[in-house]
Amino acid sequence: MANLISVLLSALGVLVGMLLCLEAGRRAGAWLRTREGDRVETAAATIDGAIFALFGLLIAFTFSGAASRFDHRRDQIADEANAIGTAWMRIDLLAEEAQSPVRGLFREYVRSRIATYRAISSDVKVAEAEWERSQDLQNQIWRRAVAAARSTGNGSVLTLVVQSLNEMFDMATTRLHASRTHVPEPILGLLFVLALASALVVGYASAKDERPNWFHNALFAVVIAACIFIILDLEHPRIGFIRLDEADRVMEELLAGMK
Repeated sequence: MANLISVLLSALGVLVGMLLCLEAGRRAGAWLRTREGDRVETAAATIDGAIFALFGLLIAFTFSGAASRFDHRRDQIADEANAIGTAWMRIDLLAEEAQSPVRGLFREYVRSRIATYRAISSDVKVAEAEWERSQDLQNQIWRRAVAAARSTGNGSVLTLVVQSLNEMFDMATTRLHASRTHVPEPILGLLFVLALASALVVGYASAKDERPNWFHNALFAVVIAACIFIILDLEHPRIGFIRLDEADRVMEELLAGMK
């Protein structure tokens, strides 16, 4: 599990690496021009264009994928809240004396689900412990609710209760899987490599100038590093500046309505 420090360090590493590559490219270009003079480099311009095109395409697709996963995770919170709400209402189908214990377990389960994702930003071990507690509460809810549904002697009640519980538990697993799904590391590695290669190309081209334009070079590096930081931040919406706190209110409101 990544944390905010590792995300910041990754973006800072890209920024520093690009600044170094800009200077290295400028010095390499100046040395080659001193040695060989100003030659027409038609092939080099084509290669440079291909590198920038590939880099821009990769940033676009990576950003789009991260934003899509962020939206998907946000939608899943509402889906889980809906599934829990449906299962909560179907408790009314059970015998009156069996409803109170099951409802108490439901409240504890929702508290545990909220605590699981709230703890990720501060302590992953606490989040894992809450996940295990949620699993234990699932087992308790299943045993009590299914036994109470069977005791009604009505097959339709049993079907409705079991179906809603399955959907509720499945959403918990779905959200866990989504929280572990990120852009593949080789793609991130390629993104970093292309960022450095682009900086080398820009630095090499700037060797034609009489004086290095540090403002534009630094701006180029900062903008690319910022884009990469936003991509990483979107991929980990529990630890950074782009968060799912507003979406989490759906679960909190659900718990508040469980009277």
